[in-house]
Amino acid sequence: MFQSHWGEIIALGTAICWTATALTFQKATSRVGSLSVNILRLLIAMVIYAVVSKIIRGTFLLLDASPHIWIWMTISGLIGFVFGDFFLFKSYEYVSARISMLMMSLSPPIAAFISWLVLGETLSVKSMLAMLVTLIGIVTVITEKKKFTVNANETKNKLKIKYSIRGLVYAFGGAIGQAGGIVVSKYGMANYSVFAATQIRVIAGSIGFVVLVFLMRQWGQFFVAVKDKRTMLYISIGAFFGPFIGVYLSLLSVKYTSVGIASTIMAIIPILIIPPAIILLT
Repeated sequence: MFQSHWGEIIALGTAICWTATALTFQKATSRVGSLSVNILRLLIAMVIYAVVSKIIRGTFLLLDASPHIWIWMTISGLIGFVFGDFFLFKSYEYVSARISMLMMSLSPPIAAFISWLVLGETLSVKSMLAMLVTLIGIVTVITEKKKFTVNANETKNKLKIKYSIRGLVYAFGGAIGQAGGIVVSKYGMANYSVFAATQIRVIAGSIGFVVLVFLMRQWGQFFVAVKDKRTMLYISIGAFFGPFIGVYLSLLSVKYTSVGIASTIMAIIPILIIPPAIILLT
């Protein structure tokens, strides 16, 4: 039974890991800003991958990867980490991790649509209905009814977004990046080692953020973050469960099941995050 659902089980593990990262990175972002957190967590993850690669593969370098794998996994890293996570972490500055993760629930239908276009994967009617329910749930949470006066004798109800629109837009950008990154990953890694493919993504993301920090001249904030011990603790925990374990599991899950199904299971983070968020963030 379990062997036939490895992809789904691994996707659930991914969701658990990403719940931990959402909470720790929100705490770190509130202290030093999103850009510093992004680059530090990827640099930490890159070192972890290099050490583990040396232990299990006997080399720090990925000399056995073909140009096809390098090109597409690099593109995946830039889309998923630099584009997607930049916007996701930016959203933490305006809305809570719970609301950001709720918006990230839009990633499955986006990923399913992209994988249909690129990989020819299809979804059942039941899966599409489940995604529709998710979308309705998101709209229900982020909006509220407000009464407004039409004239002296008439009032009407109007839907109003009750969270920062900027934060929601940033989180939506994160959903697009995550969806695009995971689809490109499935195409790019083919039958190559999932661990090594993830390592290439992390390397690409790290280089991308280094370039971004240079362009935005944020090295001062970066060094402030490095000197903050509590921030570095949050980032280190998040790096282990996010770019290291979580991203590896996400690529492993799409190797055993469709992108749409894996992304849908990963999108249960808004549910998983409620108990720890109440304990840690209130």
